[in-house]
Amino acid sequence: MNEFFDPLTLSRWQFGLTTLYHFIFVPLTIGMCLLVAILQTAWVKTGKAKYLRLTRLFGKIFLINFAMGVVTGIVQEFQFGMNWSNYSRFVGDIFGAPLAMEGLIAFFFEATFIGLWIFGWDKLPKKIHLMTIWFVWLGTVASAYFILAANAFMQNPDGFTINEERGRAELESIGAVLTNPVAVTQFPHTIFAAVMFAGVVVVSTAAWHLRRGQYLDEMRTALRFGAWTNLIAFMGVGLTGHSLGMVMTQTQPMKMAAAEAHYETSSGADASFSLFSLGTPDGAHEIFSIRIPYLLSFLSNGTFDGSVEGIRDLQAEYTARYCGADSLLTCPTDGQFAPIIWVTYWAFRWMIGLGALAALVSAVGLWITRKKMDLPDWAWKVAIWTAPLPMLASLVGWIFTEMGRQPWIVFGVMTTEQGVSPGVPGWAVLISMLVFTIVYGALAVVEFKLITKAAKEGPPEIARSTDADGKPGDVDHQQLATVY
Repeated sequence: MNEFFDPLTLSRWQFGLTTLYHFIFVPLTIGMCLLVAILQTAWVKTGKAKYLRLTRLFGKIFLINFAMGVVTGIVQEFQFGMNWSNYSRFVGDIFGAPLAMEGLIAFFFEATFIGLWIFGWDKLPKKIHLMTIWFVWLGTVASAYFILAANAFMQNPDGFTINEERGRAELESIGAVLTNPVAVTQFPHTIFAAVMFAGVVVVSTAAWHLRRGQYLDEMRTALRFGAWTNLIAFMGVGLTGHSLGMVMTQTQPMKMAAAEAHYETSSGADASFSLFSLGTPDGAHEIFSIRIPYLLSFLSNGTFDGSVEGIRDLQAEYTARYCGADSLLTCPTDGQFAPIIWVTYWAFRWMIGLGALAALVSAVGLWITRKKMDLPDWAWKVAIWTAPLPMLASLVGWIFTEMGRQPWIVFGVMTTEQGVSPGVPGWAVLISMLVFTIVYGALAVVEFKLITKAAKEGPPEIARSTDADGKPGDVDHQQLATVY
C-alpha cells in the first residue's frame, strides 16, 4: 500500500501520462502546418481551386489540433512546481531560459501570425496572406527547438556551473544550451517525424473519401501528396536518427547499451543489433535472439569496427564516478545506473517498426495508384488505419528517450528521486493524476470527434465572384473569411 502512494512513483506516472498526452498534438501541429502552407502555395502559384479546397480542409484540422495542444501544454509547466520543486529550484536558472524564450518569442510570433491567417482571407493580398501561414510554421518549429533545447539539457547538461553555496545550477552560457549537440540532432529528427504523422493523416482522410467515391479530383491529389510526404519524411527520420544515435552514444552510452540489452563491451561483428531477443526475467542474460552483425557498431559509431560499451562496464564506471564520498546529488539509492532494460529495448524497436510500417504502406500505395484508384475495399481500410502509426512511433520514441535516461532527471547531475517535491504526499499526487486523466480523457474524445468530423465533411465548396458579363471570376474572398 505504501508503494502505491509513493510520491516519486506517482509523480513520474503523472508527468509521463500528461506529457505523452500533450505530445499527441505536437507533431500533428508541426507537420500539418507545413502541409497546409505547401497546399496554399500550390493554390497561389497555379490558381487551381482543388489546392484551395484542400488548404481549407486540412487547415481546419490543423486549427482544431493547435487549440487542443495549447490547452494541454499549459499543464506541463505547472507540474515542475507541483511535483518537481527540488528539480525546479536546482536547474530553474538554466531550464527556464529556453522555455521563457519559447513562450515570449516563438509562441507569441506563432500566435500573431495564426490570427492574421485565420482572419486575413478577405483583408490581406493573396501573397501576403500566404506568407502568414509560413510564418506560423516558422514559429511552430522555433517553439519545438526551444523546448528540445530545454530537454537536451536534461540529456546532456552543458553551459552551466554549480553554485555550491546556494546548492543549485546556474546558467553560464545560453549559447551552449541552445547549441547542445543533443538538441541540434534531435530537432530535425523530431520535425521529420512530425511531418510523417501529418502525411498519413492526409492519406487517411483521402482514402476515406476515395473509398466512397467522393471529391475524386481533390482526394486523388491529397492521397499521393500525403504518401510522398510520408515516404520522404521517413527517409529524413532515418538519416537524422542515425546522427542522433551517434550523439546519444557519446553523451549517454548507458541508454544505447540498454536499447540493445548490450551487457558486455564489444566491437566489430560482436557489436551486433538484435531484431528480436528473449531474455531471462531479470533481463540480465539472453536466451535467444536474431542478430545483424556489425550493425550496432555502425549505429553507435558510424563505423563497422567501433567499440560499444556494455551495461556492466558502464555500471562499474558510473558507480566509481558518482557514488564516491564527494558525490552529493548523483548516486541513486539502489546504486543502479541502468534503466528498465525491457522498456528501452522494445520502445526502440517499436519506434523503428511502426514508422517503417507507415512508410511501407505509403510506398505500396504510391505504386498501386500510379494509374488508377479503383482499389479493393481492404486496401482503402489499410490506408485509413495507417494514421495512428507515426503518432505511436513518436510516443514510444519519447518513452525511450525519457525512460532510457533513468535514473537521472539531469544526466550525471541529479537523480530523478532527488528532483521530486519533498512536501507533497502521495495521496495528493494520486488525486491530481486522476483528475488530469479524467479531464484529458474527455478532451481526447472531443479532439477525436472534431477532427474526424472535419475530415469526413471533406473540402468545402468555394464560391466565385462574377465579372460584369456574369462570367466566373476569382475566388470570393468575402466567402473565404467565414471558413473557420
